[in-house]
Amino acid sequence: MSNITMTKKVHNYSAGPCILPAEVMQKAAEACIEFNGSGLSLLEMSHRSSAFVDVMEKARALVKELLHVPAGYQVLFLQGGASLGFYLSAMNFMKKDGKGAYVNTGTWAAGAIKEAKKLGKVEVLASSEDKNFSYIPKGYTIPSDADYLHLTTNNTIFGTQFHDIPSCPIPLISDMSSDIFSKTIDVSKFDLIYAGAQKNMGPAGSTVYIVKEDALGKTGRDIPSMLDLPLQISKDSMYNTPPVFPIYVAMLNLEWLKDFGGVPAIQKRNEAKAALLYGEVDRNPLFKGVVATEDRSLMNPTFVLNDEALTARWDKMWKEAGISGIAGHRSVGGYRASMYNALPLESVQVLVNCMKELEKGA
Repeated sequence: MSNITMTKKVHNYSAGPCILPAEVMQKAAEACIEFNGSGLSLLEMSHRSSAFVDVMEKARALVKELLHVPAGYQVLFLQGGASLGFYLSAMNFMKKDGKGAYVNTGTWAAGAIKEAKKLGKVEVLASSEDKNFSYIPKGYTIPSDADYLHLTTNNTIFGTQFHDIPSCPIPLISDMSSDIFSKTIDVSKFDLIYAGAQKNMGPAGSTVYIVKEDALGKTGRDIPSMLDLPLQISKDSMYNTPPVFPIYVAMLNLEWLKDFGGVPAIQKRNEAKAALLYGEVDRNPLFKGVVATEDRSLMNPTFVLNDEALTARWDKMWKEAGISGIAGHRSVGGYRASMYNALPLESVQVLVNCMKELEKGA
């Protein structure tokens, strides 16, 4: 089968759906035409076929291997994105007449809080809203009478990230949509991790859940089947038809990550990319970072121009360099350079070079 090639090189900083490795996209494209010599496209194969069951099992096994998931945890690939996870996580952990504890670090954390309030009491332990979510709150007390604590580990819109996970005397839940597989984590600290695939895992359409099995079934709720994690576990993520293609691409991407050297190796590259870009933001007098230095995200650096009169020239410059997707989220403006796993260091250097060129011409 002939190779499928891009017409031009684009340095893809999209916040999600995000950049994927070229070899992953090549294999995914080929599977859409014919999957493993079967005479069928992956898109038309039964999800009950042995070929796809093998894909599902391999994807789940790779999650366990790459994150060193301990015994007693289950891995699921479901649908609905993290936005459904906001509600699903609360429904599976908040007891009747109980409460959930949350830390509000931005738009997606606020979304989780909003959904949990539909089920019961929510206590917001800390918030960085007072400074436009430009830092990660610290020093708050975790109530022992809450059913769980919920964190959003990386905040894509504002560019902050938890670099230290607090010790937690109650079940800990985390939305890791935008930094899962980007750095090493201790899964044993968490009772539930959920993450939309469209950042470091694959295309949109699938969500991974990593759940401590003995933490489930304690709410006293009658949970709808599609949201019932124990039921989904019993059906091996196939209570209904799973998103076949996104799970396959996630499997390919996890294979790529394993071949790269796993999570520790990609963490080193992510740290190098962040150091390169933040170093230029801090050095260049035309730019300014917008979040607390100690809380800067490795995945979503955010910055602004000190002189907005340079905006038109700057925007023209980075676009002509083949850079895509660095405009800040529509709710905050400025610039956001999302640097997910597959973005090469060379692309970051192109952006840094543009920043240097703007300085020369200013």
